Amino acid sequence: MVQSIWCCVSGGVIAAAVLVAASAAHLGAQGVSVMKSAATDCAALSSVAIAGAQITQAAAVEPTAAQRAAGRSVVCRVSGVIGTETHFAVLLPDTWNRRFVMGGGGGYVGSVDNNAQNSVNAGYATAGTDAGHEGSALSAGWALHNDERQANFGYLAVHLTTEVSKQIIRAYYGSAPVKSYFYGCSNGGREGLVEAQRYPTDFDGIVAMAPAIDFGTFSASFIRNLKAQFPTGDFSKPVVTGENLALLQSKILDACDARDGVRDGVLDDPPGCDFSLVSIAACPNDMAAPDCLTRAARAAIETIYSPVRANGRTLYPGQPFGNEALANAWPTWITGISPQSLTATNNGAPTEQGAFGTEFFKYFVFGDATWDYKRYDLTHAEADIKRADAIVGADNPDLSAFTAHGGKLILAHGWSDPALNALATVDYYKSIKARDPSADAYLRLYLLPGVLHCAGGTGCDVVDWYRVISDWVERGVAPARVTASKLGPAPSPGAARPVARTRPLCPYPQRAAYSGTGSTDEEKNFVCR
Repeated sequence: MVQSIWCCVSGGVIAAAVLVAASAAHLGAQGVSVMKSAATDCAALSSVAIAGAQITQAAAVEPTAAQRAAGRSVVCRVSGVIGTETHFAVLLPDTWNRRFVMGGGGGYVGSVDNNAQNSVNAGYATAGTDAGHEGSALSAGWALHNDERQANFGYLAVHLTTEVSKQIIRAYYGSAPVKSYFYGCSNGGREGLVEAQRYPTDFDGIVAMAPAIDFGTFSASFIRNLKAQFPTGDFSKPVVTGENLALLQSKILDACDARDGVRDGVLDDPPGCDFSLVSIAACPNDMAAPDCLTRAARAAIETIYSPVRANGRTLYPGQPFGNEALANAWPTWITGISPQSLTATNNGAPTEQGAFGTEFFKYFVFGDATWDYKRYDLTHAEADIKRADAIVGADNPDLSAFTAHGGKLILAHGWSDPALNALATVDYYKSIKARDPSADAYLRLYLLPGVLHCAGGTGCDVVDWYRVISDWVERGVAPARVTASKLGPAPSPGAARPVARTRPLCPYPQRAAYSGTGSTDEEKNFVCR
């Protein structure tokens, strides 16, 4: 599913029921919960009048068996539309902890999406939106010559949904949220940054995971990589093969895996890995084989690892090392064939990077459905993307209004993300710090070794971000090291997945290193340095 990759549905990396329950108990001690009954009280919300919006349905929703196993009880679901076509849904728990979490939406959204939907299990009221249009999360044809839809997607839909949701919450429970939070990954992470930059009083705390900070420059990177892998447009002839990726990943791990003191299949510090493609043998007579690289494959891989540069400027960083061969990594995003991408783009792009990139240039940048990536000169990208970036960009380092409101921001990114580059998030973090040397008062960055886009990969990817951000906002406990978990397989169908490993996440620029004693599967045996 594209949403499991691009936006990480089902609550993002806080997917474990045990963490949701922990958050519920943690916040429950901070204030009196508000009790309602969705079965008897929900339908009355159908008659609530909200300026500029219409409630189309308010009904109690029984949880599925899987949702019930994850702690979900009956909730009140309120659906509606803002303006002409911005759809939303609000989930209201029977036992409300007096807090609101807005969840971001992944990709180009196109249906009501909520990265934070599982927060309702912990007693939060939560909401999501379709970002002002309907369609595939991989397609952007809806944006063609439509300024209203572009603005809704770029910045307005989440803000309006937030305002409407808070009114619905007040109408249902009789009081406003005492604190409001935002959690989003990928485009949802971008939405969180847009909120901090454009609507700084909407939220008290924001967690932006793997944020799609700058659509223009990462889309240029996507086009560059697509041209490297499929230069002629013949998708049956990829330059880099699955065998190439398996060899590449193995050689990189051999060179750099143990640098953190543990050989576990996870790169702790990809930028610190001094692996060179030169160490992989060239194929004799340039004939492809599993243990070597052809000249064309080597050139394409070098391109993907290199920054996107135009006119003497770096537009986007090169892909970090790590997890190249995993199914949801390069084979889905950069080098392989994704049936969903082909379908969403009418066979215009085979990779998910290619789909997002070509759709952005077609419908946001040029307004031309016939635009062809093969003929595009990337030296023009910086100038071409300026208008679109003014609508969807989220790279403004000025968070002064957000911090004046008391806001706290957590950035997080998986080092092995094949979609959005962790180094771009590092660059944004550095731009905030350069503008405001005191930014540690409201800003943290965590990099997750071995983690793919939003979740998955070889690293520890489950984090109770709700507890981390609420501790900071409500208790003044600034986050230091944060515990991340890796879940093992469920012992039986429908059973909870056990925790197989824990590791610390250290605030950037610190990294975790094994202390030298104790189990390497327990975070207590690692230090941040």
